[in-house]
Parts: sequence; structure tokens; C-alpha cells
Amino acid sequence: MVRPPRRRPHFLRSAGFTLIELLVVIAIIAVLLGLLVPAVMKVREAAARTRCTNNLRQLGLALHNHAGARGAFPQGLTPAGSPDRMPNLTWLARLLPYLELDPLWREAGQAYEADPSPFGSPPHPPMSKPVAVFACPSDDRAGRAQVTRNDLLVGLTSYVGVSGRDLREFDGVLFLGSKVRPTDVIDGTSNTLVAGERPPSFDFWFGWWYAGYGQLGTGSLDSVLGVAEVNVKDRGTWYCPTGPHAFGPAVPADPCAMFHYWSTHPGGGELPARGRVGPVPNTTAIL
Repeated sequence: MVRPPRRRPHFLRSAGFTLIELLVVIAIIAVLLGLLVPAVMKVREAAARTRCTNNLRQLGLALHNHAGARGAFPQGLTPAGSPDRMPNLTWLARLLPYLELDPLWREAGQAYEADPSPFGSPPHPPMSKPVAVFACPSDDRAGRAQVTRNDLLVGLTSYVGVSGRDLREFDGVLFLGSKVRPTDVIDGTSNTLVAGERPPSFDFWFGWWYAGYGQLGTGSLDSVLGVAEVNVKDRGTWYCPTGPHAFGPAVPADPCAMFHYWSTHPGGGELPARGRVGPVPNTTAIL
């Protein structure tokens, strides 16, 4: 009599996957990751865009607080030959006390007392310090100090003041030596944009938040920008068209993107309307 072979109990059988089952699981995981990663990136970009918008909102409030305390908006850039004790200082730096950054503002004052030139050797210490509210989170270049020409370490900004049509017109709110009052903005401050997003230049030579020079010493390309800016071939910009340069999309590596407003956010941004400014004392080129 032949006995039938004994079967192993069910709980002792192998629980391994076949090769086909393993490949199917891997394929499912890959599909899920393919769906998840873009969703996570969209959420992160939405958060970065919200933070960037909040930065501009804080700058707007600081500008109005400056005007309320001092009677006018800050100078877009303080002229180099000005009797002001802080020549070449940008409007962003003058907002430090109104952004709860008083220690950095005091450091700037001490630096100017020691050396009236922020570009001396060594440069002023705040020159190389990044400030979070001046940098768009979508552009990681602006969030940290960068080395530019002549091995200079600089802190950058993603936001520039609207100087008007171009560097020769002075018909915006923030320009070289400007002292525009809220009442001078004849279109109303709620209908006139005072600043816009423009990432730093590809080589970090333009877009410093602390102090600057720009084209012909006007601050153009550096702390302020016209909505139809022109290239006067100053400070090594001979390789870009004369312009005027209109608002449009760009990428950080574009060497001529510094001449117009643009954003690192998907979909770009809105064209900064300059508005109209009324007569301002001691200023002759206001429309």
C-alpha cells in the first residue's frame, strides 16, 4: 500500500513574491511617486509664492511707515555726492528700522561713521549679509550671500523700486535722490506700484540690497529699475540690447534679464505700472 505524500501545513508554506509580482509592485510605487512628487512641488511653490507676496506686503507697509515718520518715501538711492551721511545707500537699507531690523540699521550707521564709502576695503559688514525679507524664497540665489566681481561678497535682493519709465525720466516713486511724498503721487498710492520683483543679475553684479551704484550712478539695475529701462552701456553691459526693455519672462542665467521686471514663479508676475507723480520740490524731471 502506497501512502499519499504528506502536504505541509498552509502556515508553513513560503510567503515570498514571484518576480512578476515584485515588478508589478515596483511599477505601482513608481506611478504613485510620479503623481506625488509634482503635487509636493506645487505645494512648495505655492508656499514660496505666498511668502514672496508677504515680503512685498511687508516692504509696502514699511514704506508707508517711513513716509509717515519722515514725511516722504526713502530715496531710491542716495547720491554719492550728497551731504547725507550715508551715500550710495539704497531704499531697502533705509527701511531696516521699519522692518524690526534695528540692530542691522545701527550696524550700518556705525559702518558709515567709520568709512563714508560702503565699498571701501574692507566693505561695510552689512554689505555681505543676506536679509530674508529682501529675498524671494523661489530664488535660492538671493537667500544667501554671493561672490561677484572682484571677489566681493554681497547680500542680494529680489525686489527693486520702480523709478519710472527709465533711468533718465525720474517719474516714479523711488529713484536717485528721490524724496517723493504720498501726496505727490497724483494717481493715488493705491493705484501706483512702488516696487516689483526682479531677481539679481546672472553674475550678482546688480541687485544689492545694502548699497549700490548702477548705471551712471543712478541705482538703475541695482536697487531701482524703470518699467521700460534702457541700456546705456555702462558698467560692462555692452552685450545687451539698448532697449527699451519690456516686462517679460526670463531665467536666472539670462545676462540681460536684469533690464526688466520678471519673476522666478511659474506664470510670471504682473507688469509694474509706474503711475504718475506730481511736482516735487528740488526735482526737475517729474512728469
